[in-house]
Amino acid sequence: MTTERITFEGHSGQKLAARLDLPDGDHLATALFAHCFTCSKDIPAARRIAARLSAMGIAVLRFDFTGLGHSEGEFENTNFTSNVQDLLAASRYLAGRDMAPSLLIGHSLGGAAVLKAAPEIATLKAVVTLGAPFDPEHVTHNFADALPEIIEKGIAQVSLGGRPFTIGKQFLDDVAQGALTPAISNLKAALLVMHAPLDETVSISNASEIFLAAKHPKSFVTLDDADHLITRKDDAEYAAEVISAWVKRYLNLRPPAPPIGVPEGITRVSEADPKGFLQDVQSGPKHHVRADEPMAYGGTDLGMSPYGFLAAGLGACTSMTIRMYARRKGWPLDHIFVDVTHDKMHAQDSETATGVRIDNFRREIHLHGDLSAEQRQRLLEIADKCPVHKTLEHSSRIETVLA
Repeated sequence: MTTERITFEGHSGQKLAARLDLPDGDHLATALFAHCFTCSKDIPAARRIAARLSAMGIAVLRFDFTGLGHSEGEFENTNFTSNVQDLLAASRYLAGRDMAPSLLIGHSLGGAAVLKAAPEIATLKAVVTLGAPFDPEHVTHNFADALPEIIEKGIAQVSLGGRPFTIGKQFLDDVAQGALTPAISNLKAALLVMHAPLDETVSISNASEIFLAAKHPKSFVTLDDADHLITRKDDAEYAAEVISAWVKRYLNLRPPAPPIGVPEGITRVSEADPKGFLQDVQSGPKHHVRADEPMAYGGTDLGMSPYGFLAAGLGACTSMTIRMYARRKGWPLDHIFVDVTHDKMHAQDSETATGVRIDNFRREIHLHGDLSAEQRQRLLEIADKCPVHKTLEHSSRIETVLA
């Protein structure tokens, strides 16, 4: 993933700070991320979701609303409506780069903002909300003690997340008028509602109201015991994984045709966690898995090890080769599974490799069906015709270049 630091004009003409996370390969779609109330574009949940989507070929723009983070402007002069206008400004900026967004993701009040903005973005195909309120006015409970002062004096300083913010009466008046039902009912995009049942900031009932107000296609996924800001790494990773799986159904993620001479395409391995060993493995536009190391070796065990992938390639190729032969012969082979184990052994049989250790793969092939002994023996012989078997059995040449 490559990240561009950019600025664009917000609703009032002031510069908004943003990060545009770009895929390392083909750019297949664009997402726009709206952060939570008084948060910033750099919260962990936003970073993790952006990283996962970019591995799929989806560019992600995440920005600071006016008066927050590194963006210009005064927060006290903003409100829910200005947030929506900032989102639309971000959408226009992306469209100007031929990257019009097809996916909106909003966290907390940002989720309410994307629902409000969605009907005005013609290129939109899908919307995701995380812990979003059904009623934008819901955010006022975060500074309920200051409401009398704001109403009386027109302004008050409040503490949110340990930081001081100035809230004006115009903010209260604006969120009071921010009903979302019309926008949700007119949403012409697929909707994914994600919410934690134990969310103490925005109750789960908000997610239910959003879901009920929306037309199909719509989906609801629980975030279990995640907190409102999705601060735990595992919760953020889960949210990112669900979004990446769900959105494939609604976005066209087919890459352009590969150039002549590259019929198999490219397998790209991208580091997902610089502090550990987790890797995003992407083969073409549709296939994404993770590689990792066991916890005993410093990994997080969220995916197969590299040697596990090697053994899987041998096992899969063996099964496919046997199936193709049995299908061509019309033999009654009902099911195949292949157990592969990998180990090192001394090359004792090699006259020139005394003391050298070589890789030993052991395949145990299970064939189910009304097969004769002769047919079983022939299928065992066919297993050795597997192309991956031949690749591993013979020496390979690996060419490495610096990109």
